[in-house]
Amino acid sequence: MSRIPSAFIDELLARTDIVDVVNTRVQLKKKGSEYAACCPFHSEKTPSFYVSPRKQFYHCFGCGAHGTALGFLMNHDNMGFVEAVEELARQAGMEVPREGGQREDNDRFARLIAAQEAAADHFIDNLRRHPPAVDYLKQRGLTGAIARDYRLGFAPDTWDDLIQAVSGRFNEEELQAAGLTSRKEGGRPFDRFRGRIMFPIRDQRGRTVGFGGRLLGPGEPKYLNTPETPVFHKGQQLYGLYEARKATPRLEELLVVEGYMDVIALAQFGLRNAVATLGTATTRDHLERLFRVVSRVVFCFDGDAAGGKAAWRALEQALPTVRDGREVRFLFLPQGEDPDTLIRREGPEGIRSRIEAAQPLSDALLEGLRERHDVESREGRAGLGVEAARLLTTMPEGLLRSQIIGDVARLSGVSSERLEQQMGAPASSGAPPQAQPSRSPAKRPVLGRKLAVTPVRLALSLLLEQPSLAARIQDSDWLKAVEVPGAKLLAKVLETLHAHPHLTTAALLERWRDSEAWPHLLKLAQWQPPPSEEAHLERMLDDALARLYRQYEQQRADTLLARAAQQPLTEAEKAELKAVLKPGKGKPGTQHPA
Repeated sequence: MSRIPSAFIDELLARTDIVDVVNTRVQLKKKGSEYAACCPFHSEKTPSFYVSPRKQFYHCFGCGAHGTALGFLMNHDNMGFVEAVEELARQAGMEVPREGGQREDNDRFARLIAAQEAAADHFIDNLRRHPPAVDYLKQRGLTGAIARDYRLGFAPDTWDDLIQAVSGRFNEEELQAAGLTSRKEGGRPFDRFRGRIMFPIRDQRGRTVGFGGRLLGPGEPKYLNTPETPVFHKGQQLYGLYEARKATPRLEELLVVEGYMDVIALAQFGLRNAVATLGTATTRDHLERLFRVVSRVVFCFDGDAAGGKAAWRALEQALPTVRDGREVRFLFLPQGEDPDTLIRREGPEGIRSRIEAAQPLSDALLEGLRERHDVESREGRAGLGVEAARLLTTMPEGLLRSQIIGDVARLSGVSSERLEQQMGAPASSGAPPQAQPSRSPAKRPVLGRKLAVTPVRLALSLLLEQPSLAARIQDSDWLKAVEVPGAKLLAKVLETLHAHPHLTTAALLERWRDSEAWPHLLKLAQWQPPPSEEAHLERMLDDALARLYRQYEQQRADTLLARAAQQPLTEAEKAELKAVLKPGKGKPGTQHPA
């Protein structure tokens, strides 16, 4: 995916007021220079959630949740980073640019999306004009309200109904590129979807990117999907995900079912957290997309042999994505039932009870291994261990993985250590830093109480508190040579602020989102100076840098003295040694030396 330029993020956050973003989701009240509310990320009766308009930063003194406006959308609305950027950009009336030569060719991309939206509108109009299609949906027990919510439509059984309807707005090449039409060699173009109930497939922003179509009468294929296009990738899309998130912004669990009608039937009975893959097996891309939204995924399968095979394939795809804090379960339905029929027979409470009792991934894995191998024989137990080792090697390191290794080791009759030797090196989680914002942040660290006060931490906290302080520091190159943890990060922060003097705290933080320093900077950004020191931030920064410079001088002196013991120093080195040994020299680079 193409990268969003840092300069755009800076400008976006400069135009965004975090107070407005949060206040549309949480009722804020003015409290001094900040705004307060009961935290939306944990239950509490006394407000401990604060939003700072000056820093453009939020923090909770209770659960430790903290971040920028982008972080708030990611955690509160279950958005990915790019989704959060696009949402803020939409609110600010800005177009998100792309870097890196993979720009989505915005004009063409927008045209293909527009063609899909025009087709969806046309199919909706067609449904109203075709009583047999309406009757079919009624026979399936669907209401007009649920058909509206999921934008159901109809494509009549003619060759060019859609082509005729949109020909004045889109040319043949655009319609074919969007997957809406086809053409046989030497023939005329024709509508891809004919005689079908149409199910629009929407992306995370609610834009129609493709369709699934079910034949109204006999014939094959019963279901037909949009082919791969620049805006539609079947192995990544999930039907109903946009609608589920729209219905419940704070989703905790998603139910993965087989078909479009299952999703809609469950939604009609109040279970609006179901999604479906598009006629394909669940992929790792599907799971990563689901886990960016929720921490628990429940797969729903038929209780027959085919359902068992499908569950095992899903389990194999799930193992590389399941790390501590994520949960996968398997729900097997009674023979001959699907979610559509079962919810009409048992009602929503019956389905919810079954979901609660769904089998955890660890149990499904162990049960599946027992079924696939003869645990009564040494050869069977050895085969079980070999297959388990292959599967568990893909699983990220963590407590769950360790527990499963122990259980599998007992089943296969070997020690956990021997099984781990069979597995080889532990798997890496492979998760990008921004992909999974913490759903359960650690307790809020307070500089000077839970974090030791060091010159580097104090200087970074001051710069995050008031980025304009960086203008005082004329020279910070020496920091790169200080052998103190965090000194190089401090030098880079100063360098960034010198190059971009108008960055807000939020924009400065977002520059480090993809780095190892990101969580540390977030913690430091929560610090506030004691009231008695609020007027003395410049002096505090001078003092912190002076202490760091004395460490730099001492380190240089030690280096030069060690060198002098081995060989004569150059004249330049002698002058430098004399300078760093001179008492009271102080630090360079500030407009107002300490």
